[in-house]
Amino acid sequence: MASPATATQPSGASSGIEAFTQEWANAIAGTSYLPMTQAQLKKLLNRLARQLAAALLAEPFDLRAGQRVGTELVAAHIASAEALGRTVEVVQLRLVRDLGLVTEDVADRLARLLAAVTTGYTRALRDRTLDEQESIRRAALAQRTKAERALRASEARFRHQATHDSLTDLPNRNLFTERLTAALAAPQRDTDRVGLCFLDLDQFKRVNDQYGHQTGDRVLTDVANRLRQALTGHLVARLGGDAFVILIERTGGTRDVIAVAEAALAAVHEPATVAGHEVTVRTSIGIAERQVADASANELMRAADCTLHWAKAAGGGQWMLYDAERDRRELTRQALTAAIPAGLDRGEFYLDYQPLTSLRDGRLLGVEALVRWRHPELGVLRPGRFIGLAEETGLIVPLGGWVLAEACRTAGSWSVTGGTPFVSVNLAVRQVHRPGLVQEVRTLLRHTGLPPERLQLEITESAMMSPADEPVRALRHLADLGVRIAIDDFGTGYSNLAYLRDLPVTELKVAGEFVAGLRTQEPQADERIVASLVSLAHALDLTVTAEGVETAGQAERLRAIGCDAAQGWHFGRPEPADRILARLG
Repeated sequence: MASPATATQPSGASSGIEAFTQEWANAIAGTSYLPMTQAQLKKLLNRLARQLAAALLAEPFDLRAGQRVGTELVAAHIASAEALGRTVEVVQLRLVRDLGLVTEDVADRLARLLAAVTTGYTRALRDRTLDEQESIRRAALAQRTKAERALRASEARFRHQATHDSLTDLPNRNLFTERLTAALAAPQRDTDRVGLCFLDLDQFKRVNDQYGHQTGDRVLTDVANRLRQALTGHLVARLGGDAFVILIERTGGTRDVIAVAEAALAAVHEPATVAGHEVTVRTSIGIAERQVADASANELMRAADCTLHWAKAAGGGQWMLYDAERDRRELTRQALTAAIPAGLDRGEFYLDYQPLTSLRDGRLLGVEALVRWRHPELGVLRPGRFIGLAEETGLIVPLGGWVLAEACRTAGSWSVTGGTPFVSVNLAVRQVHRPGLVQEVRTLLRHTGLPPERLQLEITESAMMSPADEPVRALRHLADLGVRIAIDDFGTGYSNLAYLRDLPVTELKVAGEFVAGLRTQEPQADERIVASLVSLAHALDLTVTAEGVETAGQAERLRAIGCDAAQGWHFGRPEPADRILARLG
């Protein structure tokens, strides 16, 4: 038998290769997903079969050829245990026979070659599996990284939406509160200070009303941009509507915050052209600044907010600095205002009465009812502490109604031989202008039994300064009932002489500030003024009562001038009704 070195393939090897290739293709068909056509598969297997045949005949015998065939099978995606098994089976049974490869040791070589094919196949399959696993791991890592980036971007987007104003893209209340809380929670030094500027556009509603809300929104956006550019380094936030706030961290004192406020004023007040309209807006700013250790977020915001209202009340277009003492006074005023209705319900108000004395014979002509408040915490309060508050809020109507009813009830019970004095009650402007005043007085007189001529109603000059005719008509009805009408504090208001001629007035009460001038050695100006008022009143058949008489010298000068009556500490201080009755007895 010929040796391998001299063996040759039979002349019919080509047809044998084709038959073997076909058999091999049939054997592995369906064992793996093959990304190739049947013709491409046969072409591949034909080439590999020739390599195997050449390897069996080669000298020296090289197993690496078998390993390369196994590797190429895997590379061609013929990569399953079944495909390998069928390949080994087909090669073992058909390769030598179909190609007519007859050599002395062909069986041994074939076995070793198939082992090499298996080894190459297994290694290639392992490497491919590892590569695929690595690719999968990398793909998974890339996808996770991509997902994490998308999540972070989404979170950042949602975070931005949650912490920024949708119109101006400025930080909103949420972010501002976070930053302020953080600044107060972690000061770097015990001496660190913080400041706020609270802005509100003055009369911004006019912009919306005149140009529309769309233009108003553009103005707000323009204001936001100006503040952002002018106040770089500071947090500028929009709290809503036309309200903005600026946080100034680590200030060197109020001067730093004032400088920021002035920069904000300058930025906002600059005219702007919006949608073809030249729009000028102004802003008011409330400033609060203090040491971090002594501050809280809520207290700082409240201080800046109330200071903003001070700036607006002062005319707007300016900044104002928080004043703790003023704030305390206003809080007290607000507390007093809120307590008035409950004080009326609990009977905390009472009346004292001050004598109105004749300067001719010293006889008691009447008394003025003066309201007092026995406050459970603040003690007895004089009218100056709460009457102004009641007038501002409209509470003067129920309070004044109570004073009128209580004075009529008390005076109606007086019955003194030799002439009973009248009671004089102050009416606030709101009471004079209130519909139903005449009916209210008529009902009180009927229920208390007080004769109309023993009731005097004091009104101020400002109560008559109205285009409405109803107050004058009401006073005429009351005068027709017999009620006395007096003008209080005459000379301090408009002093319009025309309405004295037309109104049903019976008395003028000269303001105490003119009477105070009579205490000097030579009260020439005030004495001439009072003398002129007395002369005028008498010419109109009115009586005159001087207020604020504190000395015998004042009383004597008023008597010499011809004044009819006087009221003041010289003649008696305000006192309870029982003491007045004792004096009358």
